[in-house]
Order: sequence, then C-alpha cells, then structure tokens
Amino acid sequence: MEMQQFYYDNKIVKKFIYATIVFGVVGMLVGLILALMFLFPNLTDGISWLSFGRLRPLHTNAVIFAFVGNAMFAGIYYSLQRLLKARMFSDFLSNLNFWGWQLIIVAAAVSLPLGYSTSKEYAELEWPIDIAIALIWVAFGVNMIGTILKRRERHLYVAIWFYIATFVTVAVLHIFNSLALPVSGMKSYSVYAGVQDALVQWWYGHNAVAFFLTTPFLGLMYYFVPKVANRPVYSYRLSIVHFWSLIFLYIWAGPHHLLYSALPTWAQNLGVVFSIMLIAPSWGGMINGLLTLRGVWDKVRVEPVLKFFVVAITGYGMATFEGPMLSLKNVNAIAHFTDWIIAHVHVGALAWNGFMAFGIIYWLIPRMTKTELYSTKLANFHFWIGTLGIILYTLPMYVAGFTQASMWKQFNPDGTLTYGNFLETVTQIMPMYWMRAIGGTLYLTGMLVLVYNIIQTVRAGETIEDELAEAPELQKISAGRIQGEKYHAWLERKPIQLTIFAVIAILIGGVVQIVPTIMVKSNIPTIASVKPYSPLELQGRDLYIREGCVGCHSQMVRPFRSEVERYGPQSKAGEFVYDHPFLWGSKRTGPDLLREGGKYNDNWHFNHFWSPQSISAGSIMPAYKWLFDNKSMDNSLIQKKMQVMVTLGVPYTDAQIANAENDLRAQAVKIEESLKNDPDFVKSYDNSKKKAEARGEKFVPMNEREIVALIAYIQRLGTDIKVK
Repeated sequence: MEMQQFYYDNKIVKKFIYATIVFGVVGMLVGLILALMFLFPNLTDGISWLSFGRLRPLHTNAVIFAFVGNAMFAGIYYSLQRLLKARMFSDFLSNLNFWGWQLIIVAAAVSLPLGYSTSKEYAELEWPIDIAIALIWVAFGVNMIGTILKRRERHLYVAIWFYIATFVTVAVLHIFNSLALPVSGMKSYSVYAGVQDALVQWWYGHNAVAFFLTTPFLGLMYYFVPKVANRPVYSYRLSIVHFWSLIFLYIWAGPHHLLYSALPTWAQNLGVVFSIMLIAPSWGGMINGLLTLRGVWDKVRVEPVLKFFVVAITGYGMATFEGPMLSLKNVNAIAHFTDWIIAHVHVGALAWNGFMAFGIIYWLIPRMTKTELYSTKLANFHFWIGTLGIILYTLPMYVAGFTQASMWKQFNPDGTLTYGNFLETVTQIMPMYWMRAIGGTLYLTGMLVLVYNIIQTVRAGETIEDELAEAPELQKISAGRIQGEKYHAWLERKPIQLTIFAVIAILIGGVVQIVPTIMVKSNIPTIASVKPYSPLELQGRDLYIREGCVGCHSQMVRPFRSEVERYGPQSKAGEFVYDHPFLWGSKRTGPDLLREGGKYNDNWHFNHFWSPQSISAGSIMPAYKWLFDNKSMDNSLIQKKMQVMVTLGVPYTDAQIANAENDLRAQAVKIEESLKNDPDFVKSYDNSKKKAEARGEKFVPMNEREIVALIAYIQRLGTDIKVK
C-alpha cells in the first residue's frame, strides 16, 4: 500500500498554547484582584472600569474563553491531526480561528470594563461580539469537519466524538441564548423576558460548563492520558456508554440552577431528575480515565504530567458528584446564593480545567521543541503549590457557604431573625475571604512558575516547525455495515451520521423544557398591577446592568420562612414579564433587592452609593462615585430603548414613547427635590455648584446625573406587588 507524506501543523498548536499561557496569567491575576476587593472594597476607589461589578465578568470570561478556550483549541488541533492522520483541512481557517478568537478576547477585555454587558452569566458580551463568536466557531467547526472528511484513519476515536458534540452543542447554545434586539452598536435587550429568559440562560449557562469546559476536555483526557501513560483506554465499551449518556442527560440539567425560583415546578423537577442521573456517565468517564493508569501508577510518582492529570480527573469526579448533590432541593436550599457555589465552580475550574491544561502544556512543548522539559523539579513544585492553592481556596469557601446559609436561616424563640442584619454574616466570613486570597495567590504563583519553565524549555529546544508524517490513503469500503460489524463500529466511520445523532441527543432535552415555557402561557400567570418601567427607571435598570450589580445582589425571594421574613413576599413569575434581561442573580454577597423599593428614603440610597461604609459599617460594597460626576446622563437612546421593548411585547404607548424625555426629567426632578430634605445634601450641593461656577465649568443639576436614575430603579423594585 502506497504511503502518502504530509505535515502536521504544529505552528497553530504553538500559537494556541502561548495564548493559553498569556491569558491564564491575565485571567488569574484579575481573579486575585477581585478576591482582594472583598478585603479592601475601595481598592480601586472612583475608577469605574476597575470596579468589582465590571471586572467580575472579565475574570470569568478570561478564564473560561481565553485560558480554557485556547487550551481546548491547542489540544484539539494537536490530537485531531494525529488521530485522523491528516493535516488540518485549511491553514487559513486554522489561523482565522486563532486570530479571530484572540480579537474576540481583546474585545471582551475592552468592552466589559467599560460597562458594555448583557448581564447574562458567561454570556455578558454584547451582540456584535456574539456574532463574531458565532462566525469564528463555525470556522473552527468547518475546519474540523473538513479534516474528518479527508482523514486517512477509518474509525473516529472516542476523543473525536466529544469534539464533534462540543462543536454542535456550543453553536446551538450560543445562538439561542444570545438572541437579542439591538438598541445601538453596543446595547441590546434579550428577546426573552423574566422566567423564560432565566430558563434559556441557565440552559445555556449549565451547558456552557458541560460542553465548553467538560466535553472537549474529556476528549483531551481520552487522547492525552493514554498517550502519556503509554496504555490503552481502560474500557472502549464504557467510553461509548459515557459519551452518549453524558450528552443526552447533560442538556436537561439547567433548571437545577433555578430551584425554589419563579420557574414552573415541572421544569425544576425535570432538572433535578436528570441532574441526579448525570452522576453515572460523569463517574463513568472519571473511572475510565483513572483506570487507564492501571499498572503505571509508579510513573505517576515521578512524572509531573501524570500528577496533573490524576488530580484533574479526581477534581472532575468531585465536581460531578457535587453538582448532582447540589441539585437536590434540600441541599440546594442551603447552598444556593452562598459561597459554597463559588467553591464548587472552582474545584472544576482550578483542578479539572486548569490542571488538565497544565499537564498538556508540559507534555506538548518539549515534544514540539524536540528537547526535555527545562526543570521537572519546577513542574513538580507547580503541581504541589497549585494543589495547595486549590485546597486553600475551596475549603474556606465551603465553610463560608455553610456559615452564610446557617446564619441566614436562624430564628430567635420569639420568631424574629437571629441575624436580621445581613452584614453580621459578612463580618463572620471575612477570615475565609483572606484564606481564599492566599489560595488564589499560591495558584497564580504556580502559573508563573509554568511560564518560566516553558520559556526556558523553548529557548533550549529547536524552533517549533511542522512535523513530517506518512500514512496510506483511506481505501473506500461499503457504505453499509460489513458482515460482523457492530452498529457502533459502523457509526464510528460515519462522521455525518454521528454528528446528526449527537445533534438529536442534545436537542431533545432543550426542546422539551424551553418550548412549553415559552409557548404555554399558563406557565407564567400575569399580574395586573405589574406595569412597565418608567423611562427613568429603565435608564436606572441599564445602569444597574452596566455596573454589574447582579453579580452581588439577587432579585429572587425564595419560599422560605427566613427569606420572606428578611426580604418580603416570595417572588411570583408574573412580576418579571417586562424584564429583558432577567436579573435574578446567582450569588448574594449583599442582600436580595427584589423588595427594596420604599424601604429607605432617596437620601439613604444617595449616601449609600457615595460611601457604603458610612451608612453600613463593615460593608464590603464599593463606592460608585462616578455616578455622581458633574456630567449629564446620556438619554439620547431612551425612545429607541422603549421602541425595542415594544417590539419585545412591553406595552408602552406611542404617547409614552413620544413624551419619554419629559417624563424622565419630571421623575428625576422629583427625586432631586426629595434629596433636598436632607440639610447636609443641600449644603454639599450648593458648595459643589459654587466651586464649579468659580472654575468656569457648567454645573449639571443633580436631576440630570446617573445616580438619580439608579435610585429611581431601586425605589421601584417590588412596589408592584401589594401584600398585607
């Protein structure tokens, strides 16, 4: 049989590895800064683009899509070529994938700190960037499928099944969750509202974790662990069961993020059932990975790459056991909105994704530079300090989560809350926040050790060039099943059929949950007293989104005695029908705000945004001084915003839209007048006016500044529901 010579494209792998390392440092550094902000809330006092609310989505996007995303592409581009015995289908598409992805990351790094955010977790990027993500993802998929079709290896190895499922599912999730109507070049509103938006978001959010952080890395595990250990996969039959059951079950589990919320109970219960079933395929994958190392555990002692892989797979097992446990309603009632969830997420991110990425980098770079790793001792040091960092990060967060839950739910014998002031809980868990910062510092230190080790390895080795390979051309055989051929073995040589079956498997769960929630009106009963936001309140809501307030405050009162006592009546589905997007939140660093309207006067909120600590001693909320700047709020888009809302079903009248600016100004003037009830405000206001006039500056009245709109929105919250 005639052998064909060709070259594997190593240069694209090199680019993605270097990008992984750079963005790993950046993403982890931003994470450490955020951890320090819990200890020093005004660390970046007065700098809007370095505030906690704007940096938090930057951190999650940098770690998920920049660090883990680039590591995923590096591993796929390396393994896919060798598993298929073919160079990538198109060098142009490979480079478009690389440079397009880096430009998207840069766009995120610029837009998120500037406040351009949709507020939807893991999907905060605005609509032009979303379109770019879809286009680059399609380029990646076309390149992968093109390579599969021109392969020289008949059967598709298990890793490739996971790569295919990753491509098709992420495309579906991203497109459906990102559907929005643009208001301007960098502002849009989700086409879904309230309960429906929440379901679609967590269908996406849960499965972004599943199909961006899990399935591609399981594919990488099935390639790199046997390769490094020089052993076959423990069980090929188990890998078949693992793959199909995982991609079918995972897609149903999103509603477990919305237990005890205003989501219809049937959807919550479906999420719970399928989440519990997920333990089986998840642990099937972990067992297959760890048992592949049977007979070579002595190598784990001396080989740092295998050490990283073992802890990564163990971390995957821990996270995928904990996830289904957290979906049990009685456990979720304790954990949700607390730091327990932060611990859970970081077990997966730091151990599973981080350590898999580190192991792959340490294994690939010496092979591509044709040299030895510069220092095995440094790699071992990275492993141990990284492991210690994970422990010191996650354990205090588990303790913090239990502390929060137990303090929030405690009652005195007379029926009053034992810890009625939310800040009593915050004060109690500050030592745990210190330990988290130390754990994060250790993990980042390990990353910096990797940077040094890889730079020295690359310097000592040869330039990374394309690698010569040879293989016989694939001979055509019967399209049907060969005599004695098992059905799945036939499917493994039929990429189109395999892809179609994968798409069907992932669509079933999404369709069953989402379509009835959107189409059947009885799922979201309407409430006559719930009215659309006024123009000023709509502006304030957009400022709330811009500043990332949803990252620390929930707007969802669950049906627990402790929450009803603390915050007010439980949330109803009909309250959120005009909320594009929903703002239920997923973490309570501060109290729930759904019933905040009218609890305090305008002056309280004014002073609280200027200096939270002066109003609430011990608060870890940062000040928002840029909202008070002597400049007018931009109201140029208010009519366009309302018109878009009308298209989405919000019942604004033509008269309301035409009179929007006048209504906005009238409500703002009213708030300014109420602020003047405080003599200190009047004194400060008059002084500011005199100073501005003395400098020859135009003085902007308070009713034209952003703070007034935000106060209007906060004061509106929960006032539509009249309960005795």
